[in-house]
Amino acid sequence: MTSAPLLGLLLDVDGPIASPVTRSIAIPSIARDLAALANDGNAVVFNTGRSDAFIAERVVPPLVDAGLEPGAPVWAICEKGAVWAAIDRGGLGEVFVDLDLAMPEEFTAYMRDVVRSQFDEVAFFDETKRAMVSVEQHVHVSSGDYLVAQPRFDAHAHAALAARGFGTVQGDEERPDASGRVHWRVDPSIIATDVESVRLGKDLGAARAIELLAERGVRPRHWRTMGDSRGDYRMADWLHERGESVRHVDVRPADGVPATGYPVLTAGDLIHDEAGGLFLGRWAEASRRGDLGDDE
Repeated sequence: MTSAPLLGLLLDVDGPIASPVTRSIAIPSIARDLAALANDGNAVVFNTGRSDAFIAERVVPPLVDAGLEPGAPVWAICEKGAVWAAIDRGGLGEVFVDLDLAMPEEFTAYMRDVVRSQFDEVAFFDETKRAMVSVEQHVHVSSGDYLVAQPRFDAHAHAALAARGFGTVQGDEERPDASGRVHWRVDPSIIATDVESVRLGKDLGAARAIELLAERGVRPRHWRTMGDSRGDYRMADWLHERGESVRHVDVRPADGVPATGYPVLTAGDLIHDEAGGLFLGRWAEASRRGDLGDDE
């Protein structure tokens, strides 16, 4: 039998859920509202570039402490679609990895050495990633200092990939290989850079989410997606293109809100997890009522 909960949530983690400063769920109401939404049967899917280890350490314990019930429909889709697992009171279930999307081991080892030898003062190599190469700002380093150093790492990653015969892309800049193909993407954010397969993205995460929900016979009536970057819009784009009812929350709209075929919601002067917490509270109340009403 197919169940039709009121909401399906596709949530970026850094920004709307976890503070980009503390890298943890810093607002207690966020965990409470997420648990309440899931306990009501609403699908909660974290669609993130983070690793499964980060979710297990920083996201799952607050949900469990907030009263997440056994069997609640919660999943983590990590590394932008390359890794995924169900979440329950016992933590993450079996972790699945699409190894076809993983960076070459030799390049990963090389970039680990580069980060440790040239960027250790401002950033660290994320050893928990299974498919990506990620370098992240140290918590004790100022954003300004990190953002000054970040372009040097990004350029080094481009050059290292090109030296190995791979085509790369960063933003609008493509560097195809000799046959005109692009294999890997250098994707900077405000606290990190991911080097990843061009097949990864929040749209792939959305597709994985639909597959996971279908395995349990779950088909939400409405979708809400939430993120802090332009790449996060790809979740809502993918859902909208397949005819789903979707609205996207941008918790950092200062980058500019693009034209879309679906509504985009913001929280006034609130940004990051303060904005995320506001909307999660509204949706938890709507779920208790059983009707979205004027929750936006």
